[in-house]
This record gives sequence, structure tokens and C-alpha cells, in this order.
Amino acid sequence: MITNRLELAGQVSRPPKTVTGINGIPHSYFLMEHRSMQKEAGLNRPVYCKIQVVLSGEGSQSLLRYLDPGSNIQVGGFLAWQQGRNGQSRLVLHADTIEPI
Repeated sequence: MITNRLELAGQVSRPPKTVTGINGIPHSYFLMEHRSMQKEAGLNRPVYCKIQVVLSGEGSQSLLRYLDPGSNIQVGGFLAWQQGRNGQSRLVLHADTIEPI
């Protein structure tokens, strides 16, 4: 298997919404924002990103308790390219771990 793993700390910027897929599996999604200073070429660089996070399956629904807007969390999972119903595509983080920080 080829590695696809991301760990990202940030803040919940939009609370989760849950929908049930065609096969009855719940999918929850929310927006997360990350802000930090990172070293690049010996210089400090301000970093900002906003990413949609997806939680799928019954077992992952217990992770929703950490997801109030403004909550600081650390998320782990894999990245995937996802096309929305409106035809727009974006990079999405499919989470398997969420912890408060």
C-alpha cells in the first residue's frame, strides 16, 4: 500500500452535518481551519488552510462530540479528491481519529 496519511491540528469552523448515504451508512462532514508558522528555507512562513473533514460509518459518529465551532482538535486520516453534486472538486480529509487539544 502507498502511504496517504495526514495529521492536522486546527479549529472547527463549521459544525458537522450528517447525511445517510444510499447504502444507509452515515457520513458527517465539517470544516476545519489550520493556522501556524512553519519553517521553510530557514524562514518563518505563516500557513493557513481550510479543509472539509468527512467521518463515515456508525463507529465514527462518536467522534462528533468534539466538534463544536471554535473547538481545537487534532484530526488524522487520509486525503481524497471529491467531486460534489455541483460539479466542483476539492481535496477532503477522511478522518479516522479526532482528539480535542
